Amino acid sequence: MNKLELIQKVKNKCHLTMYEASQVVDIFFSEMSNALANGERAEIRGFCSFFIKEYQSYSGRNPKTGKKVQVAPKKLPFFKCGKDLKERVDYPAN
Repeated sequence: MNKLELIQKVKNKCHLTMYEASQVVDIFFSEMSNALANGERAEIRGFCSFFIKEYQSYSGRNPKTGKKVQVAPKKLPFFKCGKDLKERVDYPAN
């Protein structure tokens, strides 16, 4: 499912206009992005959670030249599947 398909589902289920459904989806993703950018955790109970992992800097090696390089510290977003979602994927209803 892509963003346009999600907007279409919200539009049909909630009886909204395409513009209103688009605004709802945009606000949802914008607020999740803002929370992650602020170092907060975003959780949707039963579905998933998103959180930030911080990595320290380390010495790496350029695979092309073999030269040592210093890799800067970084933060990366991670997705953790919720129990309900995991069960629905592992054991789909027939």
